[in-house]
Amino acid sequence: MAIDPSPDAFRELMVDDEPPLDEVMACVFGVQRHEVRTYRTLLDTPGSTVEELAAELDRDRSNVNRSLSTLREKGLAKRERRLLDGGGHVYQYTATPLDEARELMHETLDQWTAAVHDRIDEFDATDV
Repeated sequence: MAIDPSPDAFRELMVDDEPPLDEVMACVFGVQRHEVRTYRTLLDTPGSTVEELAAELDRDRSNVNRSLSTLREKGLAKRERRLLDGGGHVYQYTATPLDEARELMHETLDQWTAAVHDRIDEFDATDV
């Protein structure tokens, strides 16, 4: 997972006394607001298919697929394959529980902070 919260998003986040979950997640994980919306919808409807999510979110299936790929890449969603009675399969998606997502946010920020501290320690007189 990349440890690269957007500096602009981070700055904006710090201006708000009580930033909402959506803004914090978008900043920390470097995801779009619609991806956070997909995550929140998955929290409410675990085991959803792309088709079900697309209908719930009123978004195109290909866009929902991209959001789910991003969420899986960031560790915020899991995919399970379910066999259909008539043959074939469908993928069902479930959000990482919020307590685990909070822990991921802490870990991501800790990694980012350590990387920034390391970079600061590398500066010397030639960098001035």
